[in-house]
Amino acid sequence: MQTVLKYLTCEDYYALEETSVEKHEFYQGEVFAMSGGTFNHATIGVNIVTALKQKLRGKSCQPTSSDMRIERQKGLITYPDATIFCGKPQLTENQCALLNPKVIFEVLSPSTRQYDQSDKFLLYREIPSFTDYVLIDSEKVHVQHFRKTGVHEWLLHEYFEAQDAIDFHSLELTLSLAEIYEEIVF
Repeated sequence: MQTVLKYLTCEDYYALEETSVEKHEFYQGEVFAMSGGTFNHATIGVNIVTALKQKLRGKSCQPTSSDMRIERQKGLITYPDATIFCGKPQLTENQCALLNPKVIFEVLSPSTRQYDQSDKFLLYREIPSFTDYVLIDSEKVHVQHFRKTGVHEWLLHEYFEAQDAIDFHSLELTLSLAEIYEEIVF
């Protein structure tokens, strides 16, 4: 991602986002333009949110779409493709970002793959409520599920078949790859 602006405050960033036609990520004063996604990327995002909304209906946890930002204490503001939070949403003062995500889903694209798998994951891990990170490949059937097992301990499980299902133990929820990749043609 290419830096658009440097050395903005969080308040300046939110003011920029209110008037911008494109989305931006914010990290420690730098603002990065987010590129548009592919058809597969958008479809996978919709599939995830739709399936989660049905599965979580009536429970204390709820999904949000890519329009809900996540804000981390040390200066990260970003738009994951989908998020699950539990209990009451903890929001920033301006109600524009969620502070208590439990599960974060990122659909990988060639331009963000490396960042989503490395630095962004390191930043997300500092969020106290965060327990599961799911990376979905948009170019082939491949999902990586990182589940927090202890302080500074994460377990990786990879999935490669449409009949596989991700088990979110703490939510008593499963999400199949068939649901994630519904209507996707590679």
